Amino acid sequence: MTIALERPVGTTDPITLVDPQVAERLARRVTADHPEISEATARRIVGQAAAFIAASGQQPGRELVPSELVDYGWHAFILHTVDYAAFCQRVVGRFVHHVPTDEDEQVQDGAPQARERTVAAITAAGYAVDEELWPEASAECTQCHAGCTDSPNGGKK
Repeated sequence: MTIALERPVGTTDPITLVDPQVAERLARRVTADHPEISEATARRIVGQAAAFIAASGQQPGRELVPSELVDYGWHAFILHTVDYAAFCQRVVGRFVHHVPTDEDEQVQDGAPQARERTVAAITAAGYAVDEELWPEASAECTQCHAGCTDSPNGGKK
C-alpha cells in the first residue's frame, strides 16, 4: 500500500507561496535595507520568510524563530501590510502576528533548539528549507523589539 501525501514533506519551494510581483517588491526592499545582500539571495530570503510565516501560523504557540537573514524577509513583508495580511489569510487562514516578548524573556530551550524546532516545523509543513539561510549559529532572534535584528539597537541587548 502506498500513501501519497498531498504535499510531500519538505519539497515545496516556499517562494511559490508569494505572488511573483509581491516577491519582487519584497526582495527589492530587502536589498534596499541590506545592500550587502544580492537580489538572488534576497529572493531566497523572501521564500524562507514565507515558509517561516506559514509554519508559524500552522503551529501557534510553538515559539518558532527566524534566522537573522529570514528575519530581514519577515520585516520586509510586515512593512507591506496589505500584502502581508492577504498572504496570511490565504496561506494560514488568519493573520500571523509578530508578537514581541518582554526584553528579559529568552527563547525556550535556547537558540540552537529554537532553530531546530523552526526548521523541523517548516519541513513538516511541506516547505523546502534553504540551509544556507538557517545557519546553526544564527538563531538569535527573540521576536522582541530589543532582540530583533531590525530593532533600533540591531539586536544588541
